[in-house]
Amino acid sequence: MTDEQDGRRPTLSTDHRTTRRAVAASAIGNATEWYDFGVYSYLAVTIGAVFYPSQTPGVQLVATFTTFAAAFLVRPVGGMFFGPLGDRIGRKHVLTVTMLLMSVSTLSIGLIPSAAAIGVAAPLLLLTARMLQGFSTGGEYGGATTFIAEYAPDRRRGFLASWLEFGTVSGYVGGAAAVTALTLALGSDAMLAWGWRIPFLLALPLGATGLYLRLRLDDTPVFTHNAGGFARDAHGARRAGQFRATVVDQWRAMVLCAGLVMVFNVNNYTVTAYLPTYLDTELGIGTALGLVLTLAAMVLMLCSVTVVGRLSDRVGRRPVLLSGCVCSLALPLPAFWLMQRDGLVPIAAGVVLLALTLVHFSGTAPATLPSFFPTSVRYGALAISFNVSVALFGGTTPLVSEALVDVTGDLYAPAWPVMCAGAAGLVVVWRMRESTNRPLPGAPAIPEPPRRPARGPNPPRPRPTGDTALAAPGGVHRLA
Repeated sequence: MTDEQDGRRPTLSTDHRTTRRAVAASAIGNATEWYDFGVYSYLAVTIGAVFYPSQTPGVQLVATFTTFAAAFLVRPVGGMFFGPLGDRIGRKHVLTVTMLLMSVSTLSIGLIPSAAAIGVAAPLLLLTARMLQGFSTGGEYGGATTFIAEYAPDRRRGFLASWLEFGTVSGYVGGAAAVTALTLALGSDAMLAWGWRIPFLLALPLGATGLYLRLRLDDTPVFTHNAGGFARDAHGARRAGQFRATVVDQWRAMVLCAGLVMVFNVNNYTVTAYLPTYLDTELGIGTALGLVLTLAAMVLMLCSVTVVGRLSDRVGRRPVLLSGCVCSLALPLPAFWLMQRDGLVPIAAGVVLLALTLVHFSGTAPATLPSFFPTSVRYGALAISFNVSVALFGGTTPLVSEALVDVTGDLYAPAWPVMCAGAAGLVVVWRMRESTNRPLPGAPAIPEPPRRPARGPNPPRPRPTGDTALAAPGGVHRLA
């Protein structure tokens, strides 16, 4: 509902309950996406053996990460399809479709026969399922961040949007924990034979829950009250000029958005997708221990990501992002040095350093990215710039890191992409505007809704007497 405050700019009123439901619906979709990433990353060695059994272990690993990266090449196509569609028909409808596609494609990976059973068709089916995941994910993150941002009050957008990454980390931790528990319980032989399928099959109930939550929500109040968007007009005709308004008119903002996504995702995929394999294959500490250490670092992020989001509401997005970029430059080399020392404590400390660097971006980026664009093109411009950047710099990070180690023989090589991304991130943060405690571009202000007073005991009702008692049905007096 739109209000006016003392003749000033209009505002949108929201309520806590609906906002919490919007946050939960968005976060669980991201959890489904990252549940798959956690499972796939932690099963990289097993997947390589199942789908590329004739190759050497090193080639199997590169092939597995190539399939992982191939899905990211489809993400810009998904962003270009789902993003502008979300600006036309609404955020809710598109996010419902992406939720369904993600769940089905993740489930299908667990149903693919091995290469020993059907030959070359197995890796081709795996690639098809991963590309379907990439296509659906192309519309997921940009839509989910937009959905939360357009529901959240301006003064709490950082905190509420950080719950999206809480869903991300929860999904990853859930996937990683499932793989870790199954590996410890079943052993390597059973995991290779059939156990690896179980985590993928568990994506179905998770996706069904997210689908149910999204279907129960209305579209965002910002989108609903946007009169200058590209939804069909009263006669059902599609308004022209969307591509120009989305891409041509927003190219500067899209470059900044893509740069911030780059530093965020290079850090992200170094920790989440590559680190378990690095600890196992390059440092030789063992699969189980590598899985547990990375999982512990993600649990630490889970405990701190919303704290960082709340901090960005108080001190600003730019200071937190600046700190993250400085950490990206300063901490990777010490982190990889620590991981190469003998003993569990220094290895764990190196993993934690990388996780603490990542949480700067995880807690702040979800509220920052939607603020680059106006309402009429927010979903489309964000989805396109986000997914192009992820395809170029995020999904390729494990492949590039592994290739650098193989070519150079330098165990510090995975630090180089992180440091380069941190340097680029400094330029982006210097050029971007502060968005804390400000309305989204092209949207009314969303003030903090008033808290309902705590409900105490019901006051005693006056005892009816005389004619009043006779007039009330059942002899009970009803107060107006």
